[in-house]
Amino acid sequence: MNDQPEEDFASLFEASIKARPLQTGQTITGTIVAIGPEVALVDVGAKGEASLAVDELKNDDGVVDARVGDRIEATIVSTTGGVTLSRRLQRGAATRRQIEDAYRAHLPIEGKVEGQVKGGYSVSVAKLRAFCPVSHIDTIRDTDPASHIGRVYTFRIVEFGEDGRKFVVSRRALLEEEQKARAEEVRKTLTAGSVVSGRVVSVREFGAFVDLGGGVQGLLHVSEMGWSRVLDPSHMFKAGDEITVKVLRVEEDGEKIALGLKQLVEDPWSRIAEKYEVGQVRTARVTRVTEFGAFVELEPGIEALAHASTFTPTGRADSWSRQVAPGTTGSFEILSIDAEKKRIGVALLPEGSARSADVREYTERAGQTPATGLGSLGDKLRGALKPRKD
Repeated sequence: MNDQPEEDFASLFEASIKARPLQTGQTITGTIVAIGPEVALVDVGAKGEASLAVDELKNDDGVVDARVGDRIEATIVSTTGGVTLSRRLQRGAATRRQIEDAYRAHLPIEGKVEGQVKGGYSVSVAKLRAFCPVSHIDTIRDTDPASHIGRVYTFRIVEFGEDGRKFVVSRRALLEEEQKARAEEVRKTLTAGSVVSGRVVSVREFGAFVDLGGGVQGLLHVSEMGWSRVLDPSHMFKAGDEITVKVLRVEEDGEKIALGLKQLVEDPWSRIAEKYEVGQVRTARVTRVTEFGAFVELEPGIEALAHASTFTPTGRADSWSRQVAPGTTGSFEILSIDAEKKRIGVALLPEGSARSADVREYTERAGQTPATGLGSLGDKLRGALKPRKD
């Protein structure tokens, strides 16, 4: 008997809420009942349904991340000709009262970054000026600070008081919320072999970290950036760059993701037999010098070794290295090719010298290549290269 009055009171209270007129600036909760190409319909518990622009249901990648049946919070921006909702207050249409309502309801609001100030940025929201700390403008810390000026972003109001004189906003807070919601879905799509787009978060000497969406990051190691040797990744990428990469490996926990870039183009070694043969003379650039020889680049992604034993002897143990320096170019003759092991042996051809024939003749006679010989082979080769007495 005692339950009936409580049920009647609850019903009356709910009915009274529904009967209240909807007003511009009011924050309400509703359920999405339909999503069209441009407009979504939201059941707000009143007569009829409210409309919401589909663009406001999209994430930063332009993908709708809401579904029919989802509960959302929104602000009434118009009641003329039907109820129109917005999940973010447009920067040119918000009043001070609406901004305060958005702050209390934790609703996003649009603002334009006008310029840099001490410690952050000045953001224009309606007719007010807000402050965004530099650490709250983005989730990526290494971007060019000036790149944000003039951009219109959606912000979370983190502080609002003194009739708008104390007005602090954060874009990073919203980005992190969206990342958490998307992270799990993003991880499900990442499998070895898939090609995905991402944004460079930071660049280190060993590679670049790439945000693949939802805060999920993968490592593009320097060795996977190109078929050519990459000495400094910062010469190729900077924070904020949009790139397309291939997923190479995903650890079981999904935390470690290895990415590749060179896998998206043909391996130059796959056609080595069509392009190179023993005896050819090619112009190449010296990339590095080691104690056993000099590496030269015949073309991007194709390196060859000019072994120390192939250089003209001058009597000094380290004299051969004086004949080449990183960055210089010269004419090199191909002495050997091992496509399977991706190895090519070459010899530097000094201008006006006919010694290449002697090198090749001795190589064939010895049944070895100077690129792989050590010790006594180098001594024998130097002997073979001494001037002949007619």
